[in-house]
Amino acid sequence: MSFLESPVRPASSPLGLDTRSRPMQALAILAGTALLALASYISVPMIPVPVTMQTFAVTLIGALFGWRLGAATVIAWLMEAAAGLPVLSGGAGGLAPFAGPTAGYLFAFPLCAALTGWLVEKGWNGRKVLRAFLAMLAGNAACLVLGALWLAALIGPAKAIALGITPFIVGGILKSALGAATLKALARRKAA
Repeated sequence: MSFLESPVRPASSPLGLDTRSRPMQALAILAGTALLALASYISVPMIPVPVTMQTFAVTLIGALFGWRLGAATVIAWLMEAAAGLPVLSGGAGGLAPFAGPTAGYLFAFPLCAALTGWLVEKGWNGRKVLRAFLAMLAGNAACLVLGALWLAALIGPAKAIALGITPFIVGGILKSALGAATLKALARRKAA
């Protein structure tokens, strides 16, 4: 079996939320939106896009909750933001962030959670830490690319790469490593 192949197994998230009751899944969504809100407050202001722990939380939620519930959780958090709750970076909420420079990243988040969750369900999880790292990195990279596409429409492609991708590469790698370490720790705990 090659590095990229994963053994055939039923899809399941590390927390097994896909087999839990609807009320338990609803509680997981609430906990996930709270984690995302907290991650939004861990922020380093930059222009036009701040550095936050949001992508770490988005990919971790996708990895832990599975692709469907992970994406649903991120969508619920975005709906909280659109309703005006102060759950985005710097306590922002309302519709303005969905039209500004960060909009592409916000709209990319559910896709990034789904991508990471899907990869983890396919075996790119904490049992194989390099695969887990690559799953988290794929989610972070997708966020940067999709977010920068929107930013390019606002400020041009060269500036979007310079301001919307380049400053976030090292952080994305570090967040991916932290996410993979988290998945590895959970896999060890589950095995014990």
